[in-house]
Amino acid sequence: MVAISLLITLVYSLLILAFIIGFNRVKPFNGNTVKTLNSFSIIIPFRNERENLLELLASLSQIEYPKEKYEIILINDDSTDDSVEITRKFINQNDAVNILILNNKRKSNSPKKDAIETAINQTKHNWIVTTDADCIVPNKWLKTLNTYIEKNKVKMICAPVTYRVKSTVFEQFQLLDFMSLIGATIGGFGIKKPFLNNGANLCYAKKTFIELNGFEGNNNIASGDDVFLLEKIIKHFPNQVHFLKSKDALVITKPQNSLKNLIYQRVRWASKTTSSSNFFGKFVGVSVLSMNLLILVLFLFQNSTFNFFLTIFLLKFILDFYLILKTVRFTEQTKIIYYYPIIALFYPFFTISIAFLAFFKKSFRWKDRKFKS
Repeated sequence: MVAISLLITLVYSLLILAFIIGFNRVKPFNGNTVKTLNSFSIIIPFRNERENLLELLASLSQIEYPKEKYEIILINDDSTDDSVEITRKFINQNDAVNILILNNKRKSNSPKKDAIETAINQTKHNWIVTTDADCIVPNKWLKTLNTYIEKNKVKMICAPVTYRVKSTVFEQFQLLDFMSLIGATIGGFGIKKPFLNNGANLCYAKKTFIELNGFEGNNNIASGDDVFLLEKIIKHFPNQVHFLKSKDALVITKPQNSLKNLIYQRVRWASKTTSSSNFFGKFVGVSVLSMNLLILVLFLFQNSTFNFFLTIFLLKFILDFYLILKTVRFTEQTKIIYYYPIIALFYPFFTISIAFLAFFKKSFRWKDRKFKS
């Protein structure tokens, strides 16, 4: 047991250290504006988002980029509320913003992928940018993406996302958990082992998407419009997929409003791992799961191994803290770090519970619909 525990701890420690090193290798991007202006099609699938759409639309209307160089396409995925009416009213009152509303054309088990493909078939521009209906985008978003494209000649840009949270412990927990994912995402790019990204802030060449047949090969899986496309583009263009580490490109979204929704969200994310073709991503998942399981087992038997448990827990605590601290400094949310000691105590229980549900649960709910895992 001791030997296995030490091996798991060693592997996990080296992994987090690698992410910390990788995080530092991805340098902040503050490029000056370039003369060449690429054109962008911003794609946003939505379903029953009446509470979020106005904030998103308001932020889109503030984008600092020539209006003729971008379009906004919202895809209605069978909404049953008044999301469409709200959007149309906004369009009528803000005719300077180029917004098109389409209805989703379902053809697979993945409504979101269908929605994105429906929009791409109608796009006029060369670059696709995706975000979600519950997000707020920065006003220098397209300007920053354009500059990075011109300076680095990429096929795909993965960009940062963070949560806007209130002071509740529940939301602080979600933010810290999310920051660990963002830190690992950036770290993975830094060590040239990218395995995560986020469809709430993603940019890729339309030509590349079409050449690689889009989501073909994984559209039987409900989610994964971001990760599986990342894997496909990396396979063909390994040096032309980058992470844009810029505060001017930071998209803000909302945490889940209930424990049930949080569990469904995390189970959905975890269920993608089994279908992933990225060996390193699976290795990370197994390592993180093993480490949290080890902490849990040692905690339950701490009467006889308290010092051993405490040593391993503190090592994990310190390494995770350092990676998360780097991430919250980048997103300028350092106040959240004061919640870390409390949340770190509960995190292993949460992680193991999600892994258990993802493995044994045959379905999950997403946008008021049921999907198979």
